[in-house]
Amino acid sequence: MNQLLLGISPQWLPTLDNFVIGRNLELHAALRHAISSAGGERGIYLWGETASGKSHLLQATVARAIANGQLAIYGRGTVPEAAQVVAVDDVEGLDADAQIQLFSLYNRLRESGGMLLVSGTVAPVHLSLRDDLRTRLGWGLVYQVHALNDEEKNQALHRHAQARGFELPTEVTNYLLRYGRRDLPYLLSILDELDEHCLRLKKRAATIPLLKEILRIE
Repeated sequence: MNQLLLGISPQWLPTLDNFVIGRNLELHAALRHAISSAGGERGIYLWGETASGKSHLLQATVARAIANGQLAIYGRGTVPEAAQVVAVDDVEGLDADAQIQLFSLYNRLRESGGMLLVSGTVAPVHLSLRDDLRTRLGWGLVYQVHALNDEEKNQALHRHAQARGFELPTEVTNYLLRYGRRDLPYLLSILDELDEHCLRLKKRAATIPLLKEILRIE
């Protein structure tokens, strides 16, 4: 049976289509090709700063694999059971036993033709992992995930609002980008709160005063 993604809001799911590409065009194309082609790369390592989009891409690729009828599973800081497509997020969080499990999983997937997606905050060569695992993670495709600039974050916020079905005025997004934290997951969570707050007040129009209430700004 196909595995369900864990810890993802049912109101908005990360997909390859709703990922704001920014400077990650080659990476985005490589993931699409890998998941849709038997001849695609079977090992891909993504690295980048926290909240740069690594989790979105791993979860989205697993979701696409499931939609294609493949057995796929995602895990963060843990090594999931074997499947046709396995994604391991935050590889730095693996303890010694989990690193052994990932090494074994890598070899099994390589032999079976499965796909392994792994993410970390640094390139493989700089990972504080056992040497044989670090080496193997660098054998496949390695991509840096570039964080979005403000213009791209603005685009992502409007896409997210559109997906939730509410109008987001430009002045509201500008205010949020100016006074909110910089990471995209936080910004999206604030939009979710703003939308729910508008619904509670039976108002669909998001405004800066309502946003200030969410941000607790006087």
